[in-house]
Amino acid sequence: MLKRSKGVCFMKTKTFLAAVLAAGLMAGPLAAADEPLRREVTVTGQGQIEIAPDQAVISLGVTHHAEEASLAMRQVSSDMTEVISALRALGIEGGDLQTSQISLNPIWSKSGSYDSGGDRRITGFSASNTLMLRVRDLDRLGGVLDHVLQAGANQFQGLRFSVSDQSALDEQLRNRAMEDAFKKAVDLATAAGLELGPVRLITDHGAGGGRPAMAMEMMRSSAMPVEAGELEFSYSVQVVFDLIEPE
Repeated sequence: MLKRSKGVCFMKTKTFLAAVLAAGLMAGPLAAADEPLRREVTVTGQGQIEIAPDQAVISLGVTHHAEEASLAMRQVSSDMTEVISALRALGIEGGDLQTSQISLNPIWSKSGSYDSGGDRRITGFSASNTLMLRVRDLDRLGGVLDHVLQAGANQFQGLRFSVSDQSALDEQLRNRAMEDAFKKAVDLATAAGLELGPVRLITDHGAGGGRPAMAMEMMRSSAMPVEAGELEFSYSVQVVFDLIEPE
């Protein structure tokens, strides 16, 4: 009788647990069905600005070859000193000048050449000094380039236009991107017969660009002509809005 009683109790316990589990499984979908379906819209806002640059960054240098390394370096140092002096005389501040690279490399004879007897050997040295400079007055850019070339710069490695106050430009771009996102979201909500609710999520994709947009009138001086052009900047944000029923 005792063993039978334990078996009955065990069967009742299993039946009770199964009933509780079944009730829970049924209650889950019912509870989820009672929750209102959240409606939302995701849009990407774009902000774009085309603006004339107000400064330029130039990369230029001096390179010399000599049989001795010390002689090559002395020639480079002498010419670069003249270049920097010319820039200072033009009013370029020290904070707008930066040495970006100094190098000294051996010059090897070609393998199998007649004068080397078939073996490669060092025939000299190549020394170089590269300078980055910022020109804040673009009307003087052509004259600056002309002066540094006359002073001894024999390597011109590039010129890049930019804007000096990037943070203020980013703020304008960000505002335009958000305005564009709101407009797109309102248009979509209206087309769906709904109204725009609060913002649920904003993802900032940041700024990009600085690419030339279109050519402006060429800046001309008595020296080298330089074309400034315009730069195109962009900003992107992704915004998620709730959608609500019209009141």
